[in-house]
Amino acid sequence: MKKSVSQCVDQIKDNIPQIPETAIILGSGLGAMADHLEDPVFIDYSSLEGWPSSTAPGHAGRLVSGKLQGRPVMVMQGRIHYYEGYPIQHVVYPVRVLGKLGIKELVITNASGGINHCYRPGDLVLVGDHINFMGANPLIGPNEKEWGERFPDMSYAYDEKLASRMEEAALMSGISLQRGIYIAFSGPSYETPAEIRMARMLGADLVGMSTVPEVIAANHMGIKVCAVSCVANYAAGMTSGKLSEEEVLTEMGKASDRLVKLLETFVFLTVNK
Repeated sequence: MKKSVSQCVDQIKDNIPQIPETAIILGSGLGAMADHLEDPVFIDYSSLEGWPSSTAPGHAGRLVSGKLQGRPVMVMQGRIHYYEGYPIQHVVYPVRVLGKLGIKELVITNASGGINHCYRPGDLVLVGDHINFMGANPLIGPNEKEWGERFPDMSYAYDEKLASRMEEAALMSGISLQRGIYIAFSGPSYETPAEIRMARMLGADLVGMSTVPEVIAANHMGIKVCAVSCVANYAAGMTSGKLSEEEVLTEMGKASDRLVKLLETFVFLTVNK
C-alpha cells in the first residue's frame, strides 16, 4: 500500500496548482459544499492509483482542489465506508494519501443519528471524542514507521484548538453548535433500539457508520482533526418511525447551507489567525 500511496500522491501533485494544509471530508448528502470552492480542480476517485470507489448514496466520489476564503483546501466529495466491503486499511487509504500529500488539518463531517434526547434532526454537533464499536481498527497489521508509531495515543484524538476555532466560527455565523460523543458501528444495517440504549449508557450522543477509522489514521500520521456531525434523524427506538436512507439525505440537504457557512467561517478564522 505504501508504494500505491506514493504514486497517488504524485498523481494529485501533477493535477493541482498548490498543496493545501487543510482537507475536508464531506459526509452523506453534503457534497454540495464543493460547489463553493474557487478555481476548482476535480479528480475522480476512479482515476487515482489505489483509491477505492465510493459506492454509498450521496457521495459523488471526487477529490476537489480549490480555494475557500482565498485559502487552498482539498475536499473529499464522498468517503469510503467499512460496510462497502473494503478492508478497514483501504477505508483510510484517502487519509494516508492526504497525510503524505502534506495535509496538516483534517475537518471531517458526517450524518448521524441523535442518541442524546436534547438533539433534534438538523442540529450540528462538534465531536469531542468517540467510541469505536466497529469491531475493527485501521492500524491492525504491520506498522509503517514512516506514517506513525506502533501505539499512537488517542487521548486527544480531536484537536482542542481546532474545536475552539470551530466554536468561534459558529458564534460568528449565528449557528448553534453543540458538543457530543460519537459512537461508530460498522453498518450497513441501522442499530437496534437495544443497541441505542446501550450506546446511551456508554455515554454516546451520536451514532454513525464512519469517521472513527479516519480519525484514528489521521492521528497516527500526526494530522490534527476536527469533526462536525449533522443529526439526520432520531436514533432507533426514540420514535415510532422507521429509519431510512431517504430521511438522512433529505435532512442533510436542509443542513448543507448552514454547514457550508460554518466551514467557510472556520477557514476565514484559520487564515486570519
